[in-house]
Amino acid sequence: MEKSLPLSAQAAPPAPQPRSSWPKTLAVMGLVVLAAFYHHPHLPSIEYDGIREQYYDALTGGVMRYRAEFPYGRFPLPDDPFRFVPCTNATLPPPLDDAHPERSWARLFDPDPEHWSWGKTTTTRDARAGHDPYAERGIYLCGYLDVPLDYTNQSDLRIVRLAVTKYQVSGLARVHPVVGTRSRLPAGSKSERTIVIEPGGPGGSGTSYAWRAAEDITKRLSDGKFDVLGWDPRGVNTTSPSVACYPHDADRDRWSMLTGQYREVSGSLDGQLELADAMNDAIFRACWERHGDLGRFVGTAFVARDMEEIRKALGEDELTGYLVSYGTGIGQTWANMFPHSVGRVILDGTEYVRDHRLLGGFGWTALDNATDAWHDGFLGECLKAGPEHCALSQPRGPNPVTLEGLEDRMHTLVSSLIQRPIVGYVESSGPAIVTYSALVAAIYGALYNAQSWPALAQMLFELEGGNSTLASAFLDRTTWEYDPALPSLPFRRPSTDELGYLVICADSYDAPLPSDGLVWWQSLWANMTGQAWISGNSRFFNVFPCRHFQTYWPRPAEVYRGDLNHTLRNPVLLIAETYDPATPLRNGRRLAAEMGRNARLIVHHGYGHSSRDKSACTDAAARAFILEGTLPEDPETACYADEKPYLYGVTATETGAGSAAQDPVEAWREHVRELALWNLRLLPN
Repeated sequence: MEKSLPLSAQAAPPAPQPRSSWPKTLAVMGLVVLAAFYHHPHLPSIEYDGIREQYYDALTGGVMRYRAEFPYGRFPLPDDPFRFVPCTNATLPPPLDDAHPERSWARLFDPDPEHWSWGKTTTTRDARAGHDPYAERGIYLCGYLDVPLDYTNQSDLRIVRLAVTKYQVSGLARVHPVVGTRSRLPAGSKSERTIVIEPGGPGGSGTSYAWRAAEDITKRLSDGKFDVLGWDPRGVNTTSPSVACYPHDADRDRWSMLTGQYREVSGSLDGQLELADAMNDAIFRACWERHGDLGRFVGTAFVARDMEEIRKALGEDELTGYLVSYGTGIGQTWANMFPHSVGRVILDGTEYVRDHRLLGGFGWTALDNATDAWHDGFLGECLKAGPEHCALSQPRGPNPVTLEGLEDRMHTLVSSLIQRPIVGYVESSGPAIVTYSALVAAIYGALYNAQSWPALAQMLFELEGGNSTLASAFLDRTTWEYDPALPSLPFRRPSTDELGYLVICADSYDAPLPSDGLVWWQSLWANMTGQAWISGNSRFFNVFPCRHFQTYWPRPAEVYRGDLNHTLRNPVLLIAETYDPATPLRNGRRLAAEMGRNARLIVHHGYGHSSRDKSACTDAAARAFILEGTLPEDPETACYADEKPYLYGVTATETGAGSAAQDPVEAWREHVRELALWNLRLLPN
């Protein structure tokens, strides 16, 4: 019998999961430890280490082993709310249906430090016998934090299990240190502050961000002094429950080429919109069938509450943070919900959450910069760099390349795909076509990351000349989430792409829906693509599903509708970029104007999304704030990128090869990994 549709927001919830019983577990373990002192035949000395070892054995149900087997002691520590253990390939948080999660988690602790994830070696050491290979190296610690699913209803005992990854700059302390090893920080100690990070989305994984960038972030913002912690927001990646509305990524891929066609290639605009609309309805239906009322509990207000719980678990009176893109939406919401918890917080790539309260606002308010970034940045800086560094600046005929001429050539090339895609071939997957929708989406994604521009320029130059090899390879890397070349794992989780739609739509749930239905959405689609041919389609498809949100989840458990000018414990530092294709500069200026003296704004003159385009000026201001709490005196400060696209690293080398010499396929792979980190919805369909 088919499951009926929900009649209210409370319909058909998933099976309840109890909130954490960690304090109760500690009490029980304490009794077990006391009993062990009377009955265990091989008691250690009565000291903290001995109590900790007996606690651990009681927790895991194992038999105590000699301390020599644990050169850094045992994990998790009894008093650690995050239950951190050194990260290995096995340290994924226990599922919600695990009746004994603490025990299951403790059993994942691997005592062999060779299996742990250590930070990069930062000093040159000799290889003499007895030297500690892990001294002065940071360590990646994996853990989890249980929080309420519904903060507004104490009778609902279900929980969210937030996956957490921390990079601890001091590393770990050996039980018996190797003689002669020294560290500038006491090994194994928590830093004075912890930089909490979030990469954006909605749907970006903070644990993946920590793995990829934590060491660079602590170096950039604190000279390597502060720990860095990232978490997967509710519904994302390895946090439970996670929101994937397809059983397998291949199922999502099957529909994406059909429903994600851009306006310019739609034979029937009304027919294409009806098709996409029906699929959006089907996706939300699947989300409800698979996750019940979970869509009520994933909005930004609850994510902000989760971040406050992380601050409490860290034991820090005020939160230190570096929040990027949609992370800035979390940050400004959290700061105004918990103004007395605000420490030294940087919001980089600034959103303005008032926009997200409007119907479609997440999409149509973000179109300012994409076309300028293409014209002034990708094309303009290409010509300035010259043929040695940018393939597109090579003339096709006797006349030199001009900016207007190059823009016309690219318009002709891209527009030609509307009538007919270009045929290609990829050895790993066989026949391929280069479509308008996929190529434009790839261009938009590249505007997030100027490091990818030499590779994209090479691909477009070759495609214009009739060679589709690079284009086929690039798009093959970005079109599909399922990769048949990878080994099939029995418990592989599907990507949590649909979480982003639920967040966007929950945050705008009370925006009035148009009375003329699809006619209004058709007009919005036309306006957005007319304003920005590069980003208009992508941003429209981000918000179009919201037409059906209230069919399944009439009202989120909480949304924040307050002002953004609350008096904060400490001002925040905003960074907004002049050519950011996703978060326009006007976002930062409007937010700064509303926050007043509670914020300072750095206007970062550069390319790409957030302050990726390195600036010594921006970095100095950010570092002074995180380390010393010092902010610029003026409300707005201008900073400029140190280098130009296509010439990154060129001025620092004698050869002048720079980034243009990098293999374009490998450069594009690296770029795609960055896009997946920020948001899988940036990948072409």
